[in-house]
Amino acid sequence: MFWSMIHRMILWELLKIFFLALIGLTGLILIAGIISEAMKNGFGPSQIMMIIPLLLPSLLPYTVPTTTLFATCIVYGRLSADNEILALKAAGVHIKHIVWPAAFLGIVTSAVTMFCFIDIIPLTGCALRNNVIGDIEELLYTMLRKDGFIKHPNINVEIHVKSIQGRKLQDVIFKRKSADGHGFDVVAIAKEAELRVDLAHKLILVDMRHAQVMQNNSEAVIVSKIWEVELPKEFLGNKNKIRGMDMTWAELFEYEEKAQRQKEAHGVELEMIKTEIRLRGKEKPGEKERMESLIVEQRFHDQRISMIHAEWHWRPALSLGCLCFALVGCPVGIWFSKSDYLSAFVTCFLPIVILYYPTMLCMYNLARDGKIPSWMAVYNGDILMLFAGAVLFWRLARR
Repeated sequence: MFWSMIHRMILWELLKIFFLALIGLTGLILIAGIISEAMKNGFGPSQIMMIIPLLLPSLLPYTVPTTTLFATCIVYGRLSADNEILALKAAGVHIKHIVWPAAFLGIVTSAVTMFCFIDIIPLTGCALRNNVIGDIEELLYTMLRKDGFIKHPNINVEIHVKSIQGRKLQDVIFKRKSADGHGFDVVAIAKEAELRVDLAHKLILVDMRHAQVMQNNSEAVIVSKIWEVELPKEFLGNKNKIRGMDMTWAELFEYEEKAQRQKEAHGVELEMIKTEIRLRGKEKPGEKERMESLIVEQRFHDQRISMIHAEWHWRPALSLGCLCFALVGCPVGIWFSKSDYLSAFVTCFLPIVILYYPTMLCMYNLARDGKIPSWMAVYNGDILMLFAGAVLFWRLARR
């Protein structure tokens, strides 16, 4: 009964619309949002082509649930408009058998999303931040090719060029801002220069040759000069920053175990110091400061553990959204059979945007901070959607 001809027909229609909508929505997000923003920030075509494959997995947890909802609304709305739902019910087919293909689609898409969350999404997201965006030297050259200058609020210099030949900058004007932020205390003009990035010392090196330098109301001609410019923090990516979303599923377990060990070690040391103080009846110099330091470190480890626990539950909760959306989209699509299909989709999607995602994000942040247990925080949105789907199906079955 679960894989009759009607089920295969409905599932085929769902898959067609699902993949078409997924391609369309993903392309729209890439073109209208990410690619245009990347071009504004100086990324060249080669960099954008490198970014796209790394971005696609990160978009799946948000595009797949939306397209699942859209496909169920369209297919079941069309079935109801053609009176096929009514004919099946008249033939004695229960409503649960009719919606089985949508539930199957929701289960499969949830499983695929969770599979991507295990390794693919963390690895590609980390590679995007550390490799593509982290190619600072290429990014600076791209900005110069695109705009002819580099101006950044967190860089205390301005660099203007007339043209670029390979890695050589032609007719370069280098301006260093004064300490008070008003005007420039150094202006250098050179026929040729080259940019290099020293990541070890977090510096941009501007190598100028045959430059005319104006500094402190004096003017001089130098054969070669390397200007050191401090690299802004946002250019350094996240190589040294611990982010739960950048960790694979196995790394989450390893990181949590390491944090637990460190927390226990600090707890043991803290108790030993307290015991020694009780036995002596007084504190030695520096013991109070050490205890305060250990307490701060324990709180830090607690926060790291809370972050890992929140990430453990956040990924399945977000993946489960595909199934929740499918179960809600079916009855709404059937009820809106007489209206246009877009109305059914918007009717489902607006409460999701207003309630589902804000609720999950709010609870996720509270769980990360350790204010709410993770297991009872991030699933609230899914529980709300499943409850709404159950009520809608109950009312639909009574019609």
